[in-house]
Amino acid sequence: MNRLGFLHKLSGGDLAILGCVVTACFGLLFSSNTSAGRKTSSPSDLAITLAGITVYLILNLVGTRQLGHHPIKWQILAYFATQLLLCLFLLIITNFTDGIWVLLMPVAAQGVVLLSRRELVILCLGMISVMIGSILSLGGTWEAALRGGMSFCAGLVFVTIFTQLAVNATKAQAEVQRLATELEKANQKLRQYAIQVEELATTKERNRLAREIHDSLGHYLTVINIQLEAARVVIGTDPSLALEALGKAQTLTKEGLGEVRHSVAALRASPLETSSLVEAIARLVQESCNAGIITEFKLEGEATKLSSPLELTLYRAAQEGLTNMRKHSLASQADLALDYSDSSKVRLLISDNGQGTDEMEGGFGLLGLRERVQLLNGTTLLRSAPGQGFHLELELPR
Repeated sequence: MNRLGFLHKLSGGDLAILGCVVTACFGLLFSSNTSAGRKTSSPSDLAITLAGITVYLILNLVGTRQLGHHPIKWQILAYFATQLLLCLFLLIITNFTDGIWVLLMPVAAQGVVLLSRRELVILCLGMISVMIGSILSLGGTWEAALRGGMSFCAGLVFVTIFTQLAVNATKAQAEVQRLATELEKANQKLRQYAIQVEELATTKERNRLAREIHDSLGHYLTVINIQLEAARVVIGTDPSLALEALGKAQTLTKEGLGEVRHSVAALRASPLETSSLVEAIARLVQESCNAGIITEFKLEGEATKLSSPLELTLYRAAQEGLTNMRKHSLASQADLALDYSDSSKVRLLISDNGQGTDEMEGGFGLLGLRERVQLLNGTTLLRSAPGQGFHLELELPR
């Protein structure tokens, strides 16, 4: 099991080096040089060769891996120098010039990974020198040495190019893996952002619906209460007037129920779907007049079509201002102005002669109104004081 575990730990490069070494070993151990007249398989030569091959194999499998993790220049240079000397030693001991190139090829491949281009050229020249020098030292002619050197050069070119392609492929794969990891992290963040946006949109829609219900239903209930109160007061003295007030209250009740149904069903109910903004505000003014408050509506400039959010915000502001006036101000007179005279913005002004207040925070209605205006990059101005009425001014960019 331990041996199998060791084999599983070997990388593809380790197995390739192991294959080259085994191939060279067979040549070194079982071939002979007839001109030298001795066998490499003698006991002494065999022991020395096995020792040299073992050292060579350990250097290839362990040394390069350590240098790859901790690349110190002098250790790298010492490693390659040791490998060249070791190959030359094995060649001289075994007298086998035909197989030395097999041992040198893994060294060339490692040089592509660990050395700069200049250092790799020097390493290749050193290996060619070892090849040519070994042939000459074993009695070969210069012609044979040059032929062997040229053949070895062709092998070096093939090995270095192939190794460089493999290194580039490995780097590309690592880069793809890194980008895939970063993409996964980015997708995870996007999913988290999407959840946050969804939660924010849900909260925003809930707030909008709350404002819609407060503005529309609160308005209708206030007006209905006024009509019922008027009917209760005059029912004993003028039954026909009381019935008229009750009829208005019933009509308003139906309208309020219809608007609530639209808000709950579509979450986009708008009183401006069937009429213009000016017409809708004119109805609010008429309702205020019906409640006994003299309300004057003034239109400044030429009314133009605005975006739906702008018109709805202006309508709700007019509705909230007139409703608050009837509920709290005890006013007898009010003025409402819608100003289109500036082409870059539109203004809404509401003022009354009521009792006023020194508390300007307001309730949920005014809070919702401020939120509407802020979402459209507009401004809200409230002014009031005890005995000086109430003044509301909105300014929205077109």
